[in-house]
Amino acid sequence: MKKGDFPQHECGDSTNNHGGDAFVNGGFRNWNIKSRFSKHAGAVNSAHCEAEEKYNLFMQPKTSIRESFASNSGEFKVQYLARLTWSLKCIRYLLRQGLAFRGHDESKDSNNKGNFRELVQWLAGNFEEVNKVVLGNAPTGCQMIDHKIQKQLIGSCAHETTKLVIEELHDECFAILADESSDAYQQEQLALCLRFVNTTGQPVERFLGLVHVEDTTSLTLKEAIKSLLIKYQLPLSRVRGQGYDGASNMKGHINGLKKLIMDESPSAYYVHCFAHQLQLTLVAVAKENTDCAWFFGQLAYLLNVLGMSCKKIRMLRIAQAEYMIEALKLGEIESGQGLNQEMGLARPGDTHWGSHYKTVMHVMLLYPSIKKVLFKVGKECNGAEAIGAQTMLQVFQSFEFVFLLHMMNEIFGYTSDFCNALQRREQHIVNAMDLLEFTKAELDVLREDCGWKEFLGKVTSFCVKHKVKVVDMDGKYKPIQRSRKFFKDAINYHRFHADMFLGVIDRQLQELNNRFDEVNTELLRCMA
Repeated sequence: MKKGDFPQHECGDSTNNHGGDAFVNGGFRNWNIKSRFSKHAGAVNSAHCEAEEKYNLFMQPKTSIRESFASNSGEFKVQYLARLTWSLKCIRYLLRQGLAFRGHDESKDSNNKGNFRELVQWLAGNFEEVNKVVLGNAPTGCQMIDHKIQKQLIGSCAHETTKLVIEELHDECFAILADESSDAYQQEQLALCLRFVNTTGQPVERFLGLVHVEDTTSLTLKEAIKSLLIKYQLPLSRVRGQGYDGASNMKGHINGLKKLIMDESPSAYYVHCFAHQLQLTLVAVAKENTDCAWFFGQLAYLLNVLGMSCKKIRMLRIAQAEYMIEALKLGEIESGQGLNQEMGLARPGDTHWGSHYKTVMHVMLLYPSIKKVLFKVGKECNGAEAIGAQTMLQVFQSFEFVFLLHMMNEIFGYTSDFCNALQRREQHIVNAMDLLEFTKAELDVLREDCGWKEFLGKVTSFCVKHKVKVVDMDGKYKPIQRSRKFFKDAINYHRFHADMFLGVIDRQLQELNNRFDEVNTELLRCMA
């Protein structure tokens, strides 16, 4: 046998060459040096140890892991299948509820081992058939509760779910819905959903998957979408619709994602979510108008002053109950089932501008109670708490705050019905388009002279009722908590009528026309 026919491994040779003096004609000559044996054997993955392991398996084949699995009894396989089934059931429950799997401390003595292990333990403690095959009654190396096993089972569930989605789609056309997001490590990724009509004629939306992207340029996003669709054998030619947010890299007419998709599939029309468009319209109006920005800043400060402690919330409830009793005695409000319910000052959501209408409306209805609580806190408390209440009370009792409060309530009131209609699943698209036109018509009527006079009359009567000083429209404008240098020689009528009233309404109408363009509107009308 030649030297090259032997397996190559290191021996104890000082030159560390392969082969060495173990496989030369003279043989292994260093028998008298004991340390050379360990060097000759090498590490666990050395050629010597691998050869020794193969020899042992050849002489005793029943000791191998493969043979051990193959020789398992039928009862062991049944128990393994039952254990796997119960682990899958626990995982499906947690996935459906969107709950976390792992706990902070999953050790044996922990009081809370995480949702998955706690659920398995609860099932074992309440059902004998489960207890026979899981946890302590299962083999130490086959309990099916390790986090690596959980990930593998979750991946299997995701694969089977996606497979059913593709089968439900068949070979029909579909629309894509995509949005950018980030994971726990702040890495950019793209979420993709499919929207199509199933065999029963119902429009459905199905989540397809997440794709990690290096950046959020339109070309990168397009390649990510294309790769994910090709993975499930869904060509871009079958795309008949696109839905993204209002970012320029998504809806750009030249190099946007919308344009790149339409280059390969001309029938993939872009339609923005109408409810999201309306939210963006309200956000643009509220942030770009300085008076609206000031009002919402004061509203946030008011919520901080009154909503930071249970004591103040209780004071507000008591004040509102006393006001209701007095109003009922004077006949100012009516009593009846469902009327005069207790209200609070819930903080509006930053991404849900429909919730701002509820907050504004509650501030109007609770105005006398809030005024009473602010005065009480400013008088009885000390330090920063008292200063905050006193400062807020000055703004709260100003004509400017009351004017903007009524204006936001009016505008949000017109768009609230439209916003609620767009979020209804059973809403017909033609009715939604008609409601859009009706909202625009109402805003046009409001900005006319008759609408201004009627609105100013409401604000004035509210101020008289709650003892708020009404400003002279022909007098000079005096800003609240803002420097007069920015409003030199400004007249009240011009500030309240032109800058605030007409400025906000015109901006609202402009945003509605820009975001709900005629192309998408007519397209949806024709499809309906």
